[in-house]
Amino acid sequence: MKVLVACEFSGTVREAFRARGHEVLSCDLLPATDGSDNHYVGDVADVIGRGWDIIIAHPSCTYLAVSGNRWYANRPDLYLPAITFASSFFEYADRVAIENPVGRLGKMFRKADQYVHPWMFGDPFSKKTGLWLKGLPLLEPTNIVDKGERHVTKSGKSLPTWYNLPPSAERSNIRSTTFKGFAEAMAAQWG
Repeated sequence: MKVLVACEFSGTVREAFRARGHEVLSCDLLPATDGSDNHYVGDVADVIGRGWDIIIAHPSCTYLAVSGNRWYANRPDLYLPAITFASSFFEYADRVAIENPVGRLGKMFRKADQYVHPWMFGDPFSKKTGLWLKGLPLLEPTNIVDKGERHVTKSGKSLPTWYNLPPSAERSNIRSTTFKGFAEAMAAQWG
């Protein structure tokens, strides 16, 4: 099966599908952190029309996630193009999954078909992640484990400890990387 993993630099999902024998290409504006030759650095528009059997898309959540509302709530010039980009993946294959956190896609595109957490797939972390699906079944949990530690901020807000990172150049990349168990569940159940 030909699989495109759009907007992924880590290679986690790409390698989960490759381990099952699929022909897979990841694509992102960033180079692959694992140095793979099965990664295209550039605009996904350059590779999207190549007859993919399945597309797994991880569009940037910067202007889509609820966490950005404080800065972007009144910036339709930023979030409307992001919604158009994310939802456009449905046009290019019969089987598509768009992955993104809670946010504008669920309000302005359509409701997510499913929400999952890494702890449902063997990784002891919380990260509510929406899946917008076309031609694919809902993911079944594979290994439910502890939800992971939480950190309570001075304001009383509770966050997963792994997510409560100090500002850094790598923080957004760390937060956006797909957990391995989640990637393996996608490959096993959709591949």
